[in-house]
Amino acid sequence: MSERNNTVVASGDICINKLLWTTSPQVQNGWNWQTQENMSRISVPGESMLLARLISLATGQTVLAPDMRNTASINFNEFLHSTAEIELFPRIPGRKDTSKVYRTSRFLGFTGTPSGLPKLLPVFDDDADAAMVVIDDENNGFNEQPDFWPLALKSAGKNPLVLYKVNNPNMSSALWKHLVETHIEKMIIIINSEDLRAKGVNISKSISWERTAQDFVWQLNNNPNLSFLVGCRHLIFTFGLEGAIYYKCNGVTESRLYFMPYQFEGDFLKEIQGGMYGYTSCFVAGLVKSIVANGMKEEELVFSINDGIREGIVAAQKYYIEGFGGSTSGITFPNPKIFSEDDSDAISKESVQDVKIHIPINDNSQDKWYILNDKSPSNLVEIAAEIVKNGDEKVLKFIPVARFGQLKTVDRTEIESYRSINNLMGEYIATKNALRPLSIAVFGTPGSGKSFGVTEVAANIAPDLITKLNFNLSQFRSPSDLAKVFHKARDFSLRGKVPLIVFDEFDTSFEGKLGWLKYFLAPMQDGLFREEDAVHPIGKAIFVFAGGTSSTFEEFCGETITDEEEKKRFVMDFKSAKGPDFISRLRGNVNILGPNPANHRVDQLFVIRRAMLLRSFFERKLPHLINDRGEAQIDNGVLRALLKVPRYKHESRSMEAIMDMSILTNAKKWEQSHLPSKEQLKLHVDEEQFTRHLMHDVFYSEKIESLTHAIFEMVQKTIEKDGISHETVKKRWEAMPEDERNFYREHIRQIPDAMVRLQYDIVSVIGKSEAIKLSEKEILSLAEYTHDNWFAHRKELGWKFGVSRDEQLKTDPNLVSWDVLNEEWKKRVSSMVEKWPAILANAHFKVEYLKPV
Repeated sequence: MSERNNTVVASGDICINKLLWTTSPQVQNGWNWQTQENMSRISVPGESMLLARLISLATGQTVLAPDMRNTASINFNEFLHSTAEIELFPRIPGRKDTSKVYRTSRFLGFTGTPSGLPKLLPVFDDDADAAMVVIDDENNGFNEQPDFWPLALKSAGKNPLVLYKVNNPNMSSALWKHLVETHIEKMIIIINSEDLRAKGVNISKSISWERTAQDFVWQLNNNPNLSFLVGCRHLIFTFGLEGAIYYKCNGVTESRLYFMPYQFEGDFLKEIQGGMYGYTSCFVAGLVKSIVANGMKEEELVFSINDGIREGIVAAQKYYIEGFGGSTSGITFPNPKIFSEDDSDAISKESVQDVKIHIPINDNSQDKWYILNDKSPSNLVEIAAEIVKNGDEKVLKFIPVARFGQLKTVDRTEIESYRSINNLMGEYIATKNALRPLSIAVFGTPGSGKSFGVTEVAANIAPDLITKLNFNLSQFRSPSDLAKVFHKARDFSLRGKVPLIVFDEFDTSFEGKLGWLKYFLAPMQDGLFREEDAVHPIGKAIFVFAGGTSSTFEEFCGETITDEEEKKRFVMDFKSAKGPDFISRLRGNVNILGPNPANHRVDQLFVIRRAMLLRSFFERKLPHLINDRGEAQIDNGVLRALLKVPRYKHESRSMEAIMDMSILTNAKKWEQSHLPSKEQLKLHVDEEQFTRHLMHDVFYSEKIESLTHAIFEMVQKTIEKDGISHETVKKRWEAMPEDERNFYREHIRQIPDAMVRLQYDIVSVIGKSEAIKLSEKEILSLAEYTHDNWFAHRKELGWKFGVSRDEQLKTDPNLVSWDVLNEEWKKRVSSMVEKWPAILANAHFKVEYLKPV
């Protein structure tokens, strides 16, 4: 077999980056300049020169690129320069590592050339037969000068893979026209999302990954400014250092979102101080590393890109962490360790998750998509059980989790509300001369922690600046009580603090329904309150209005009322109470969701909320039931009942009460015998449903091994036309290598996720159910999904395509995409899939059709 051609050429615009920093006087006696503060500088590569160096570090091979080594013949004034000041910042704030690295503190701008057109250099020792060409187009002249384009781009008959990193994307440059005309079939375009936003493309930022992703797809499909990109095969858009979107069009279009579950766009840059340039180039270098390692043939490319996006996100974050190094006496930039896989910072490719982006049918359906929507309720219960047993950080590695201090939430609605409020508070606190308080409303059922959430968000932004004041309006007797509150707020404001005032049960009756609202209008609008004949300014403050009679903002506004007559009466009363005026002064609102399913929308994530709440109860109230490995000791039946019971009568208070009523003081594990009596349970749950889940239910994960044996036996009997005994199958299973056994286990584990793609759910039943019959179309769809999973798993283990299967070389002829897979392997996979319903039925699982969301 011939050696694979991995020659990489990198070229594009050239910029020399000057870094400036100040040093304190080193001597007390000496020349005058030695006793003054000194300014030092160093020049480092930028744009295509930096990109080439990063790719060389990532791949470990020589990259053909422009070369500045022959400095004698180069006039550096002819090149574009940029200048930035650098200073020391914590390498990773909040960690035991107290080391610091240099990053930019202020960008001072560009220095042009006398001619106005920056100088370019040809690729040194260029190769027209290069396998890959990487272009850095910063719109600084390279895209209009074909003389400097790599030979593989402009030589007739050459067909390299082209990675085109482009700033200010447009269809008017000579380079773009040439690439579209000659290389569109094998071109990957990489664009920073900030460049799109700068062109007026409206994509939300740092609200939720679902919102950002759907905004992107809508803009790509509808914005005429982006129409020239739609015909491209491969598009990658980076979103900060935390995410990316991959759009591919190979007959059928598909967009995938890649994201860090505990980070949102821009979070990483906020947490770590200072700036850096070139992190998109570092992302591209990580992408190139994966493509070179995994292959760039058409059947390999999609996997290579998927893996490369993860590699790129991780590399970009490490690049930012390392900065320009910790010492200016010998700057090593870029640092080679950013592409190492054993970094102690625990940033790994496994941390990066991906999901297919759902395209909303219309604007009104946009908020219906959750990243966990594709998971069946039964599978969510499995995830919830793992959260209780092992903690959310060990389990929730694949969905977005918003974290503000002690507050964590996985619900998209809550995430978007909290992050919007986080952004509002951040802007408000940063504003020096705020004329009025910031007003926010919070709603939820009793005991759901309404004030806790907003308080944690505020404390996360400015813990030393914000002071919380809490008041319950149901205990107030006159407006003078309210004036005393504003006086307290004013006192804190005069001391330089920002009071966060929580008005609990603000919607309680006073002088009629919603009678307190009219007393808040002037303070909310003008920042003033009246006491007798005097008017006082409140100063900078945050008002939090926590609802007591309405559990959602929509209920408070009357949007949940369906009867027309009742709606009319509500609107009249609401206007009389100044409700619309009150709402107009709000700048944000949050609906807090408790452990019960929400009534106002389809809500599958309630079981995850229950799990996170239950785990927190374990950590706070039952730490003796968590072992040294962090595992909660609880019987599976008790856990099933707590997670799957339809409703808790008093929300979180009922969950806590059941724990409090159980006999657990000296227990080593929460067993069924420790639970309270049925009469006590009846106060908080439907005791019959609770008992049903306790005694007769089962988790899918508890049956993995038996289901694995069943699928293996069916396959064996199919191969030998049923002429084989159970004992023979058992011996074959025991003699099989562990990695082959794991193949069957993984096959079983992915069944729930595969079935939910066809809107099927897997539910535990008491008796044996009748197996459904899958249609031929359903079988083919599930078989393709199963093969894709197997393909990805094999690639991760280091296997590659080969004409024959070889355990030593790790080659397999079936390691190709489903479209080009041989018919014999397709039939084998389809045969396994066809047997799923019967195997599940024998294990007392029923396959049910899900109602559309």
